[in-house]
Amino acid sequence: MKKKITSYAAGKKHRVVEEPVVPMVFAKRGRIIPSLKEFTYSEFKKISEKVPFSHAEWASILHVSERTLQRYAKNNGAFAPINAERALQIAELIKRGMEVLGDANTFYHWLKRNPYMLEGNLSFESLATQDGINKVLAQLGRIEHGIFA
Repeated sequence: MKKKITSYAAGKKHRVVEEPVVPMVFAKRGRIIPSLKEFTYSEFKKISEKVPFSHAEWASILHVSERTLQRYAKNNGAFAPINAERALQIAELIKRGMEVLGDANTFYHWLKRNPYMLEGNLSFESLATQDGINKVLAQLGRIEHGIFA
């Protein structure tokens, strides 16, 4: 039995399938996350007030200078999208750390102690990379489930 092969005929109209447009800003539990282009110092301040990180530590995490943070604070400047994204990632990590360890101070001091994990020691500097953030999240999950190493 032969299959009938059909080819596209020139001049015939064909239907075009298009992907639906998905907005890049998502809402979680009724809360609207600000667009990365609109992430100002006031939004950052809401995050930074939750934890005892210094300006130098925030500058290290966000890959900006302390002077840049000061300039943003002075005129409520908007962060570059890459820095805004990192700040929002750290905000989610802080929230997770507070859920698992109880409060922000305990989370901060836990990170400063360079906790041990299967892949090696974590440190505060782990927050400067996506891989480090993922390792901290993984360790928090292990702690939550009673697996400490």
